[in-house]
Amino acid sequence: MSDKDIEKADSRGNGLPQYDHGYTEETKTGSKFSRFTDSFRRNPNARMVTEATDAEGKPLEDQPPAEPALSMALKDRHLQMIAIGGSIGTGLFVGSGSALEAGGPASLIIAYGLIGIMLYCTVHALGEMAVAFPVAGSFAVYASRFIDPAWGFAMAWNYALSWLVTLPLEIVAASITLGYWPGSRDTNGAAWVTIFLFVIIVINLFGVRGYGEAEFVFSIIKILAVIGFIILGIIIDTGGIPGQPYIGAKYWYNPGAFHNGFKGLCSVFVTAAFSFAGTELVGLCAAETDNPRKTLPTAVKQVFWRITLFYMVSLTIVGCLVPYTDPGLIGASSSDANASPFVIAVKNAGISVVPSIMNVVILIAVLSVGNSSIYGSSRTIAALADRGQAPRILGYIDRSGRPLMAILFSSAFGFICYIVAAGTDTREKAFTWMLAISGLAAIFNWASICLCHIRFRRAWQLQGHTLDELAFKSQATVYGSYVGFIFNIIILIAQFWTGFAPVGYGAMTTGERIENFFAAYLAFPIVVIMYVAYKLIYKTKFKRAHEIDVTSGKRELNLAEILAVERAEQANWPRWKKIYKTVC
Repeated sequence: MSDKDIEKADSRGNGLPQYDHGYTEETKTGSKFSRFTDSFRRNPNARMVTEATDAEGKPLEDQPPAEPALSMALKDRHLQMIAIGGSIGTGLFVGSGSALEAGGPASLIIAYGLIGIMLYCTVHALGEMAVAFPVAGSFAVYASRFIDPAWGFAMAWNYALSWLVTLPLEIVAASITLGYWPGSRDTNGAAWVTIFLFVIIVINLFGVRGYGEAEFVFSIIKILAVIGFIILGIIIDTGGIPGQPYIGAKYWYNPGAFHNGFKGLCSVFVTAAFSFAGTELVGLCAAETDNPRKTLPTAVKQVFWRITLFYMVSLTIVGCLVPYTDPGLIGASSSDANASPFVIAVKNAGISVVPSIMNVVILIAVLSVGNSSIYGSSRTIAALADRGQAPRILGYIDRSGRPLMAILFSSAFGFICYIVAAGTDTREKAFTWMLAISGLAAIFNWASICLCHIRFRRAWQLQGHTLDELAFKSQATVYGSYVGFIFNIIILIAQFWTGFAPVGYGAMTTGERIENFFAAYLAFPIVVIMYVAYKLIYKTKFKRAHEIDVTSGKRELNLAEILAVERAEQANWPRWKKIYKTVC
């Protein structure tokens, strides 16, 4: 096969028929306004999947192939930045403050490090499956195919619900962040949430290209901010700021490296897990990527560098600059940017300008998460509708490849943010329970991804396939998926314990302990109810390895030929390039 043949086979669609999503020559020659309005019309032939399939992902008999509904407009640079900066948000910038206060600097490093290892295994497992099957709905569809359709239904709605309630939470967090500046404190919070909600909805109505471009810019800003903080933090810690003493590891000795013992460490585990939420969006984006076989492996490998540089290094510096007894950390919440240890560290050093800059970055991070909320929920809901697991109208795909009704449905949840005008007490109570709904979503999904990979590898082997047939193999191997699965179960147990008997529970009343437990563990009964209800109604069965479909959903029809040529070329690479491509 010549290079031109490879390029042709590897172009948009990778061997599939090319579709224009309804744009005919007539519409292209019309006015700009007519083309704009026409783009919102339904494409009757489009589905979220390129084949008409049942709830388990198996092709339906006597059904013609459907047009690929989504626009596949995400470029390599978009996916790189989504992978690198996608989960750098309030969990890192603000949530790490409550984690530091609960467990101390040593617990902070240990917990985030172990969660990072688990997530490395999980994302590589997801990357292997997403490259092989770049289908809309991603890990929720894999759960239906490789485990049980009822579990896939529960995971999809669990994931969608978590993003739906995250949107109003993040918009309100953005309005609270603005309270850092005195000039904005007298402005009604409803005015700010209106602006933020409008901007986020408009970005998503531009389609996946709008989402990709916005995340590209947001991620660059967040990455530069973290790198800048690391450099500034080292200067502060070593006494490089005029008038400030050398700090070193002083706060690891006084007040100490650990706080609240083992329970404090478990509390940090839960917070750390939530901080990494959103990393799995890389797998969800695969269905809208021009060439997932080439772009997705690189994006997945970037997770290691993000965990190492942006989380481990920055949090190590935070632990050296801010003692866990700092009064600014007491009562820290995910919506209060003033409780960010990044802001506190710079404030304590007597630098007046940088805290405002960090708050701007936190504001951008909050908007980035809100932007991802609509993207993640709309794609998952549209995939559910496509398989009859949500109202059919939510599967409406317009001629530009946008799941329009799912985007509007997801956006509507953002209007919950107007509860900000109801007063602090009402707002905090409402958002506590919304957080409870989404609290364990990431843990369940990560555990499900690892289990799906274990089941996929088993089915792949039993059905006579070899690992050489896969375009991308998880660097953590299937054993990494076992590690990831077990670790997620441990986190669920730790969350149960800290929810049932939190730090200081002896001074709490029975009612307060019950409320605290459900605020921490409400997602668990929701998932169980969804799973059991679907299983009883549709009588689904747990998939046996030899029954699992490992062929549907592939985008490349001549993958073996393409891989053979590519691997022959890779064999001639110099050693430095082989090492570089292994880690990047």
